[in-house]
Amino acid sequence: MKSSRRWSKLVVALVVVGALCNITPMKHVQVLAEATAAQGKFNMSYLFFGDPSTYTSQVNKSGDTLDEVSPSYFHLNADGSLQVSDLDATFIADMHKEGKKVVPFLSNDFDQAVGEIALNGRDALVGQIVAAIQANGLDGIQLDIENVGAVYRDEYTDFVQKLRAQLPSNLEISVAVAANPTGTTTSWIGMYDYKALAAVSDYLMVMAYDESYPGDPTPGPVASMPFVEKSIQYALTQAPSNKIVLGVPLYGRYWNQDPISNGASISAKSIQKLVTQYGGSVRYDTASQSPVATFTIGQGDAKATINGNVLSAGTYTVWYDNEQSLKAKLKLVGKYNLKGTGSWSLNQEADDTWSYYQLWADGFYFSDMQNNWAQAEVLNAANRGWMVGVAADQFAPDAALTRAEAATIIVRALGLESVAGAASGTFSDVPATHWASQAIGIAQQNGLMQGISEGRFAPDQSMTREEMSVLLSRALKLTTPASGVAKQFTDVPADSWSAGAIAAMSSSGLVDGFAGGTFRPSASLTRAQMAALLSRAQPLLTK
Repeated sequence: MKSSRRWSKLVVALVVVGALCNITPMKHVQVLAEATAAQGKFNMSYLFFGDPSTYTSQVNKSGDTLDEVSPSYFHLNADGSLQVSDLDATFIADMHKEGKKVVPFLSNDFDQAVGEIALNGRDALVGQIVAAIQANGLDGIQLDIENVGAVYRDEYTDFVQKLRAQLPSNLEISVAVAANPTGTTTSWIGMYDYKALAAVSDYLMVMAYDESYPGDPTPGPVASMPFVEKSIQYALTQAPSNKIVLGVPLYGRYWNQDPISNGASISAKSIQKLVTQYGGSVRYDTASQSPVATFTIGQGDAKATINGNVLSAGTYTVWYDNEQSLKAKLKLVGKYNLKGTGSWSLNQEADDTWSYYQLWADGFYFSDMQNNWAQAEVLNAANRGWMVGVAADQFAPDAALTRAEAATIIVRALGLESVAGAASGTFSDVPATHWASQAIGIAQQNGLMQGISEGRFAPDQSMTREEMSVLLSRALKLTTPASGVAKQFTDVPADSWSAGAIAAMSSSGLVDGFAGGTFRPSASLTRAQMAALLSRAQPLLTK
């Protein structure tokens, strides 16, 4: 689980570049992912398309977003026994190094007969699955048995129960369930007893897509908002919200004059290329909150190939999800306090998907943090309640951090409260009605911050690098020097009021300087840099 991940103090000492210098930090992004994951929503995705040798690169495109990947390693033989294929020990090891779980999904490839045979022989299958997971260092299994009739409802639940009984509790069992917006108990959708399955699994991955499907004669959305929201609402009548993972599509479906291709799938990343190539257009359907693309391939035009199929001449209609519609779906995670998201599937997403995905899934709609170098660090601080935006859709990463903001942030990070009976000095420029007056008073009571002069705090004045070094060294109770080696900065004299704090912070690996050996003590600190500094200091703030 995310909450089990913790930094060690060693990490702090190792992460020495960027947040308080003039270099945008890049190399420590993977390390900081663990801090973000400790509080943010759970995100997983499937690996199905492309050669398994490309799985690592597919995952890497998602940056810090994913906590778990589910590769297509497990299938069923015709006799219902387990088939293991394409398993890559190097990939599994690489994911573990990055702090990501590898939980393959078991599929019957929509084959009803094979699914029924497997459930009839479930005792043997359970043993085979447990052995394969343990032999290959996997983190569990996701069950994705589809197109088996509702008459197997109890057998399927029993299968999951038996698997849970034999698989160690630290290994995951999750179940992919068909979306059920109407609460039906018939057809293959009725095979999933949400309530019983949730009781014996870590979570239900609600496949809130394929509202339109392969062979569907009528063009329509893959996952309209009414369909998705009703599917969530039904799931919540059967299982707690922390066991519901919202499945979102990274693909679309297309229709043309050829009925054979009705509802065929197409990756989101291919759709815009086709629209551009053939001079098509995109409209946004407000009722379904889904984009719809149309384009025409002429007889003399170069033909495109999608999933091995050459697109013939004609006019195409494509329903899919883009940034606008995916953001609307991701907002439902916060609205219903769901565990998180799952996506089908990697290597199909549009190029910009991961620039906003975790922000919106975590409930922070900061448009100015998309593609920002400090997105992971800002998410970490926001998820912990240490920093908030300047508006619902703005974080202002490049704005200078004020002294009032600094006081508020450090009080939140340390969990400090007003000390009863303690004297709290009054500042003429911080009236009781000031938004940060309480935090400023608490910071003063605890000896963390004082005024800049007699009776003045200067709440709107920018926080400098040396002021923050002093504040954090006090908050973290750092020794001078700490156990490491303090750097010498040419613009920080030994008798400077902040020299000791800067030395303590430097020797702890929390701050660094600039090229030429300077520290720039009087330079302002930005809000993004503060978030990055908090991520570095997190193990000491939360120990």
